[in-house]
Amino acid sequence: MDAKNGSVVTEFILLGFSERWELQIFFFVTFSLIYGATAVGNILIMVTVIFSSTLHSPMYFLLGNLSFLDMCLSTATTPKMITDLLSEHKTISVWGCMAQMFFMHFFGGAEMTLLLVMAFDRYVAICKPLHYRTIMSHRLLKGFVILSWVIGFIHTMSQMVLTVNLPFCGHNVINSIFCDLPLVIKLACVETYALELFVIADSGLLSFICFILLLVSYTVILLTVQQKSSGGLSKALSTLSAHIIVVTLFFGPCIFIYAWPFSTLASNKTLAVFYTVITPLLNPIIYTLRNQKMQGAMRKLLFHHVSSAQNF
Repeated sequence: MDAKNGSVVTEFILLGFSERWELQIFFFVTFSLIYGATAVGNILIMVTVIFSSTLHSPMYFLLGNLSFLDMCLSTATTPKMITDLLSEHKTISVWGCMAQMFFMHFFGGAEMTLLLVMAFDRYVAICKPLHYRTIMSHRLLKGFVILSWVIGFIHTMSQMVLTVNLPFCGHNVINSIFCDLPLVIKLACVETYALELFVIADSGLLSFICFILLLVSYTVILLTVQQKSSGGLSKALSTLSAHIIVVTLFFGPCIFIYAWPFSTLASNKTLAVFYTVITPLLNPIIYTLRNQKMQGAMRKLLFHHVSSAQNF
Protein backbone atom coordinates (compact mmCIF):
# COMPACT_ATOMS: atom_id res chain seq x y z
CA MET A 1 0.00 0.00 0.00
CA ASP A 2 1.69 3.15 -1.19
CA ALA A 3 1.21 6.34 0.77
CA LYS A 4 -0.08 9.40 -1.02
CA ASN A 5 2.09 12.50 -1.26
CA GLY A 6 1.47 15.23 1.31
CA SER A 7 2.70 16.79 4.53
CA VAL A 8 2.59 14.74 7.71
CA VAL A 9 -0.52 15.53 9.80
CA THR A 10 0.09 16.33 13.48
CA GLU A 11 -3.44 17.43 14.36
CA PHE A 12 -7.02 17.06 13.13
CA ILE A 13 -9.64 19.77 12.69
CA LEU A 14 -13.11 18.99 14.07
CA LEU A 15 -15.89 20.80 12.20
CA GLY A 16 -18.32 20.57 15.12
CA PHE A 17 -22.00 21.43 14.83
CA SER A 18 -22.20 24.86 13.26
CA GLU A 19 -20.15 27.96 12.48
CA ARG A 20 -22.94 30.27 13.68
CA TRP A 21 -21.94 31.81 17.02
CA GLU A 22 -25.51 31.86 18.40
CA LEU A 23 -25.92 28.12 17.83
CA GLN A 24 -22.53 27.39 19.37
CA ILE A 25 -23.54 29.28 22.54
CA PHE A 26 -26.83 27.37 22.62
CA PHE A 27 -25.05 24.02 22.26
CA PHE A 28 -22.44 25.04 24.83
CA VAL A 29 -25.08 25.80 27.49
CA THR A 30 -27.18 22.72 26.60
CA PHE A 31 -24.33 20.19 26.62
CA SER A 32 -22.75 21.74 29.72
CA LEU A 33 -26.01 21.25 31.61
CA ILE A 34 -26.42 17.70 30.27
CA TYR A 35 -22.85 16.75 31.17
CA GLY A 36 -23.18 18.31 34.62
CA ALA A 37 -26.42 16.41 35.23
CA THR A 38 -24.82 13.20 33.93
CA ALA A 39 -21.82 13.52 36.24
CA VAL A 40 -23.89 14.46 39.32
CA GLY A 41 -26.54 11.80 38.67
CA ASN A 42 -24.10 8.95 38.11
CA ILE A 43 -21.84 9.93 41.03
CA LEU A 44 -24.91 10.16 43.29
CA ILE A 45 -25.97 6.67 42.23
CA MET A 46 -22.50 5.21 42.85
CA VAL A 47 -22.26 6.82 46.30
CA THR A 48 -25.76 5.64 47.23
CA VAL A 49 -25.08 2.05 46.11
CA ILE A 50 -21.79 1.96 48.04
CA PHE A 51 -23.00 3.46 51.32
CA SER A 52 -26.64 2.30 51.51
CA SER A 53 -27.02 -1.09 53.15
CA THR A 54 -30.45 -1.58 51.55
CA LEU A 55 -28.91 -1.55 48.05
CA HIS A 56 -26.34 -4.31 48.55
CA SER A 57 -27.98 -6.61 46.01
CA PRO A 58 -26.82 -7.90 42.60
CA MET A 59 -29.05 -5.53 40.60
CA TYR A 60 -27.79 -2.39 42.33
CA PHE A 61 -24.19 -3.58 42.22
CA LEU A 62 -24.51 -3.80 38.44
CA LEU A 63 -26.32 -0.44 38.27
CA GLY A 64 -23.47 1.19 40.19
CA ASN A 65 -20.97 -0.20 37.69
CA LEU A 66 -23.15 0.97 34.79
CA SER A 67 -23.16 4.49 36.25
CA PHE A 68 -19.36 4.45 36.44
CA LEU A 69 -19.07 3.35 32.79
CA ASP A 70 -21.63 5.96 31.71
CA MET A 71 -19.68 8.73 33.40
CA CYS A 72 -16.40 7.54 31.87
CA LEU A 73 -17.90 7.22 28.37
CA SER A 74 -19.37 10.71 28.55
CA THR A 75 -16.11 12.16 29.92
CA ALA A 76 -14.13 10.68 27.02
CA THR A 77 -15.89 12.96 24.51
CA THR A 78 -18.16 15.61 26.04
CA PRO A 79 -15.70 17.94 27.85
CA LYS A 80 -13.58 18.34 24.68
CA MET A 81 -16.74 18.88 22.62
CA ILE A 82 -17.95 21.57 25.06
CA THR A 83 -14.66 23.50 25.09
CA ASP A 84 -14.49 23.36 21.29
CA LEU A 85 -17.84 25.14 21.09
CA LEU A 86 -16.18 28.29 22.48
CA SER A 87 -13.01 27.86 20.44
CA GLU A 88 -12.46 29.36 17.01
CA HIS A 89 -9.96 26.66 16.06
CA LYS A 90 -11.37 23.23 16.91
CA THR A 91 -8.28 21.05 16.74
CA ILE A 92 -7.08 17.86 18.42
CA SER A 93 -3.64 16.29 18.19
CA VAL A 94 -3.26 12.95 16.43
CA TRP A 95 -2.36 11.23 19.71
CA GLY A 96 -5.18 13.02 21.53
CA CYS A 97 -7.52 11.71 18.84
CA MET A 98 -6.16 8.17 19.26
CA ALA A 99 -6.63 8.38 23.04
CA GLN A 100 -10.22 9.60 22.63
CA MET A 101 -11.07 6.69 20.31
CA PHE A 102 -9.34 4.21 22.62
CA PHE A 103 -11.38 5.22 25.67
CA MET A 104 -14.64 5.56 23.71
CA HIS A 105 -14.46 1.97 22.48
CA PHE A 106 -13.05 0.71 25.78
CA PHE A 107 -15.90 2.07 27.90
CA GLY A 108 -18.47 1.51 25.12
CA GLY A 109 -17.53 -2.15 24.69
CA ALA A 110 -17.57 -2.70 28.45
CA GLU A 111 -21.00 -1.05 28.75
CA MET A 112 -22.47 -3.22 25.98
CA THR A 113 -21.32 -6.33 27.82
CA LEU A 114 -22.59 -5.05 31.17
CA LEU A 115 -26.03 -4.35 29.70
CA LEU A 116 -26.18 -8.02 28.66
CA VAL A 117 -25.22 -9.04 32.19
CA MET A 118 -27.95 -6.81 33.60
CA ALA A 119 -30.50 -8.43 31.27
CA PHE A 120 -29.38 -11.85 32.53
CA ASP A 121 -29.75 -10.61 36.12
CA ARG A 122 -33.35 -9.52 35.43
CA TYR A 123 -34.07 -12.85 33.74
CA VAL A 124 -32.88 -14.81 36.80
CA ALA A 125 -34.73 -12.48 39.21
CA ILE A 126 -38.05 -12.77 37.35
CA CYS A 127 -37.92 -16.28 35.93
CA LYS A 128 -36.02 -18.07 38.71
CA PRO A 129 -36.71 -16.00 41.85
CA LEU A 130 -36.16 -18.85 44.34
CA HIS A 131 -32.63 -19.44 43.04
CA TYR A 132 -31.75 -15.77 42.44
CA ARG A 133 -29.33 -15.29 45.34
CA THR A 134 -27.69 -18.64 44.69
CA ILE A 135 -27.15 -18.04 40.97
CA MET A 136 -26.21 -14.34 41.21
CA SER A 137 -23.51 -14.86 43.81
CA HIS A 138 -20.99 -12.15 44.68
CA ARG A 139 -18.25 -14.18 43.02
CA LEU A 140 -20.22 -14.45 39.77
CA LEU A 141 -21.01 -10.73 39.83
CA LYS A 142 -17.36 -9.79 40.21
CA GLY A 143 -16.53 -12.18 37.39
CA PHE A 144 -19.15 -10.58 35.13
CA VAL A 145 -17.87 -7.06 35.83
CA ILE A 146 -14.25 -8.07 35.20
CA LEU A 147 -15.36 -9.84 32.01
CA SER A 148 -17.07 -6.67 30.76
CA TRP A 149 -13.88 -4.66 31.28
CA VAL A 150 -11.78 -7.35 29.58
CA ILE A 151 -14.11 -7.46 26.56
CA GLY A 152 -14.03 -3.65 26.37
CA PHE A 153 -10.24 -3.69 26.41
CA ILE A 154 -9.97 -6.42 23.77
CA HIS A 155 -12.57 -4.63 21.63
CA THR A 156 -10.71 -1.33 21.61
CA MET A 157 -7.20 -2.78 21.35
CA SER A 158 -8.12 -4.99 18.39
CA GLN A 159 -8.99 -1.84 16.42
CA MET A 160 -6.54 0.69 17.83
CA VAL A 161 -3.48 -1.50 17.27
CA LEU A 162 -4.27 -1.32 13.53
CA THR A 163 -5.19 2.38 13.56
CA VAL A 164 -2.48 3.95 15.68
CA ASN A 165 0.28 3.35 13.10
CA LEU A 166 -1.68 4.61 10.08
CA PRO A 167 0.12 7.44 8.23
CA PHE A 168 -1.87 10.68 7.93
CA CYS A 169 -0.87 13.24 5.34
CA GLY A 170 -2.67 16.06 3.59
CA HIS A 171 -6.38 16.14 4.44
CA ASN A 172 -7.01 16.46 8.21
CA VAL A 173 -10.61 17.67 8.56
CA ILE A 174 -13.05 15.47 10.51
CA ASN A 175 -16.72 16.26 9.91
CA SER A 176 -17.80 15.39 13.44
CA ILE A 177 -17.86 16.60 17.03
CA PHE A 178 -15.17 14.14 18.17
CA CYS A 179 -12.74 11.58 16.77
CA ASP A 180 -14.13 8.20 15.78
CA LEU A 181 -12.74 5.29 13.84
CA PRO A 182 -14.73 5.41 10.57
CA LEU A 183 -14.00 9.10 9.99
CA VAL A 184 -10.34 9.00 11.06
CA ILE A 185 -9.53 5.90 9.02
CA LYS A 186 -10.78 7.64 5.88
CA LEU A 187 -8.10 10.32 6.34
CA ALA A 188 -5.20 7.85 6.18
CA CYS A 189 -3.01 8.21 3.10
CA VAL A 190 -2.91 4.45 2.46
CA GLU A 191 -5.46 1.92 1.24
CA THR A 192 -7.69 1.03 4.24
CA TYR A 193 -10.31 -1.25 2.69
CA ALA A 194 -9.31 -4.25 4.82
CA LEU A 195 -9.37 -2.13 8.00
CA GLU A 196 -12.80 -0.76 7.06
CA LEU A 197 -14.14 -4.31 6.82
CA PHE A 198 -12.56 -5.14 10.18
CA VAL A 199 -14.30 -2.17 11.84
CA ILE A 200 -17.62 -3.40 10.43
CA ALA A 201 -16.93 -6.92 11.74
CA ASP A 202 -15.74 -5.69 15.14
CA SER A 203 -17.79 -2.67 16.22
CA GLY A 204 -20.76 -3.14 13.90
CA LEU A 205 -21.38 -6.80 14.63
CA LEU A 206 -20.68 -6.39 18.36
CA SER A 207 -23.32 -3.65 18.59
CA PHE A 208 -25.83 -5.58 16.49
CA ILE A 209 -25.38 -8.93 18.29
CA CYS A 210 -25.60 -7.34 21.76
CA PHE A 211 -28.74 -5.45 20.74
CA ILE A 212 -30.44 -8.60 19.39
CA LEU A 213 -29.49 -10.61 22.49
CA LEU A 214 -30.93 -7.90 24.74
CA LEU A 215 -34.21 -7.83 22.82
CA VAL A 216 -34.41 -11.64 22.94
CA SER A 217 -33.79 -11.65 26.71
CA TYR A 218 -36.48 -9.03 27.32
CA THR A 219 -38.92 -11.00 25.15
CA VAL A 220 -38.22 -14.19 27.11
CA ILE A 221 -38.80 -12.34 30.38
CA LEU A 222 -42.14 -10.93 29.20
CA LEU A 223 -43.31 -14.31 27.92
CA THR A 224 -42.35 -15.96 31.21
CA VAL A 225 -44.19 -13.32 33.25
CA GLN A 226 -47.27 -13.67 31.03
CA GLN A 227 -47.38 -17.43 31.63
CA LYS A 228 -47.06 -17.05 35.38
CA SER A 229 -49.34 -14.09 36.00
CA SER A 230 -51.32 -11.84 33.68
CA GLY A 231 -51.35 -9.14 36.35
CA GLY A 232 -47.58 -9.02 36.54
CA LEU A 233 -47.25 -8.57 32.79
CA SER A 234 -48.26 -4.90 32.82
CA LYS A 235 -45.76 -4.13 35.58
CA ALA A 236 -42.94 -6.01 33.82
CA LEU A 237 -43.84 -4.35 30.51
CA SER A 238 -43.75 -0.92 32.14
CA THR A 239 -40.30 -1.59 33.59
CA LEU A 240 -38.77 -3.26 30.55
CA SER A 241 -40.19 -0.76 28.06
CA ALA A 242 -38.12 1.97 29.71
CA HIS A 243 -35.04 -0.26 29.54
CA ILE A 244 -35.69 -1.05 25.88
CA ILE A 245 -35.91 2.68 25.07
CA VAL A 246 -32.49 3.32 26.61
CA VAL A 247 -30.97 0.26 24.94
CA THR A 248 -32.37 1.34 21.55
CA LEU A 249 -31.05 4.89 21.95
CA PHE A 250 -27.60 3.51 22.79
CA PHE A 251 -27.32 0.63 20.31
CA GLY A 252 -29.32 2.16 17.44
CA PRO A 253 -26.78 4.91 16.62
CA CYS A 254 -23.88 2.50 17.21
CA ILE A 255 -25.30 0.01 14.71
CA PHE A 256 -25.87 2.67 12.05
CA ILE A 257 -22.45 4.28 12.56
CA TYR A 258 -20.37 1.10 12.75
CA ALA A 259 -22.34 -1.37 10.63
CA TRP A 260 -22.25 1.16 7.77
CA PRO A 261 -19.18 3.07 8.99
CA PHE A 262 -18.07 4.60 5.71
CA SER A 263 -21.41 5.95 4.52
CA THR A 264 -22.82 9.41 5.27
CA LEU A 265 -24.41 7.99 8.44
CA ALA A 266 -20.97 7.78 10.04
CA SER A 267 -20.71 11.57 10.06
CA ASN A 268 -24.23 12.08 11.38
CA LYS A 269 -23.58 14.23 14.43
CA THR A 270 -27.06 13.69 15.85
CA LEU A 271 -26.47 9.92 16.04
CA ALA A 272 -23.09 10.51 17.68
CA VAL A 273 -24.67 12.76 20.33
CA PHE A 274 -27.25 10.12 21.28
CA TYR A 275 -24.84 7.39 22.40
CA THR A 276 -22.13 9.62 23.90
CA VAL A 277 -24.13 12.45 25.51
CA ILE A 278 -27.84 11.62 25.82
CA THR A 279 -27.74 7.93 26.84
CA PRO A 280 -25.31 8.42 29.78
CA LEU A 281 -27.88 10.88 31.18
CA LEU A 282 -30.90 8.66 30.47
CA ASN A 283 -29.41 5.56 32.10
CA PRO A 284 -29.46 6.96 35.67
CA ILE A 285 -32.95 8.41 35.09
CA ILE A 286 -34.50 5.26 33.61
CA TYR A 287 -32.65 2.56 35.54
CA THR A 288 -32.36 4.09 38.98
CA LEU A 289 -33.62 7.60 39.71
CA ARG A 290 -37.20 6.50 38.89
CA ASN A 291 -36.71 3.51 41.21
CA GLN A 292 -38.52 4.08 44.52
CA LYS A 293 -36.04 1.99 46.49
CA MET A 294 -33.14 4.05 45.10
CA GLN A 295 -34.95 7.31 45.87
CA GLY A 296 -35.63 6.16 49.43
CA ALA A 297 -31.98 5.21 49.94
CA MET A 298 -30.85 8.62 48.61
CA ARG A 299 -33.22 10.47 50.97
CA LYS A 300 -32.05 8.34 53.89
CA LEU A 301 -28.38 9.06 53.15
CA LEU A 302 -29.11 12.77 52.75
CA PHE A 303 -31.04 12.88 56.03
CA HIS A 304 -28.22 11.02 57.79
CA HIS A 305 -25.64 13.43 56.36
CA VAL A 306 -27.66 16.51 57.38
CA SER A 307 -28.24 15.11 60.89
CA SER A 308 -24.53 14.34 61.32
CA ALA A 309 -23.61 17.85 60.16
CA GLN A 310 -26.07 19.45 62.61
CA ASN A 311 -24.80 17.32 65.51
CA PHE A 312 -21.25 18.23 64.64
